[in-house]
Amino acid sequence: MAIIETRRLSFGYSHGTPFEITALDDVSFTVEKGETVAVIGHTGSGKSTLMQMLNGLLTPESGAVLLDGKDIRSDKAFTRSVRFRVGLCFQYPEYQLFEETCYKDIAFGPKNMGLGEEEIRRRVTEAAAIVGLPEALLQRSPFELSGGQKRRCAIAGVIAMRPEVLILDEPTAGLDPRGRDDIFGMIRSYQQATEAAVIIVTHSMEDAAMLADRILVMNRGKLAFNGTVSEIFRHAEELEAIGLNIPASTKLIADLRRAGCELSPDVYTAQAAADEIEAYLRRKTV
Repeated sequence: MAIIETRRLSFGYSHGTPFEITALDDVSFTVEKGETVAVIGHTGSGKSTLMQMLNGLLTPESGAVLLDGKDIRSDKAFTRSVRFRVGLCFQYPEYQLFEETCYKDIAFGPKNMGLGEEEIRRRVTEAAAIVGLPEALLQRSPFELSGGQKRRCAIAGVIAMRPEVLILDEPTAGLDPRGRDDIFGMIRSYQQATEAAVIIVTHSMEDAAMLADRILVMNRGKLAFNGTVSEIFRHAEELEAIGLNIPASTKLIADLRRAGCELSPDVYTAQAAADEIEAYLRRKTV
């Protein structure tokens, strides 16, 4: 059984006004335990609205979200528990940070779960270690931190609840390549330790290709594509038509294939492209 499932979700904003927008239109998919799913789409495609549906921050106008097969809106107690089991980290960490110290911010979720002080302390320490936030920073205000440190603190606050589904909305936005790799490393560490499902919203096709088992493509509130990395990037022309760019490495391999090079079309990262070209050149020199 899927850990999380959506059934024909629909939602809109500003109904009855000139600014009415359909944010989600009949969206259905499943996510399995331990799976990493990337959600991609241009700005305004419905990605962030969809993520807020998954942990009950927004209520669908029609359709349902199921956690372990149960509608998350079935009763108030279950809806509240979903907020802890499906952890959502917003794109901008400032939306989540509000306490006097990083320790209190990370402890906020576990405290609201009704855990004892010793367990809260254990979870704060564990979450800070996973995201690489030094213990010396835990007693500082989160608003004194750098942008990357704020993001780590926000993610730690979600991880401290040990969610079964971890949702990250543009977790590497504004970070340099090293910061991006650090964030990806901590996501993998958490997933390996807990077997949680991970859902990552991203504009980066390269990030999606590198991390995901499966990709969901949103376009104007609809689920345009749902498939493995290989299946999705075979729709290069359709993706570009809806304003998405396929990875530069994929474009390079496609150009070389058109020039007569016998290369695999299933290449989506820079490292994979380098490996494929190197293997091809070795074959040519034998």
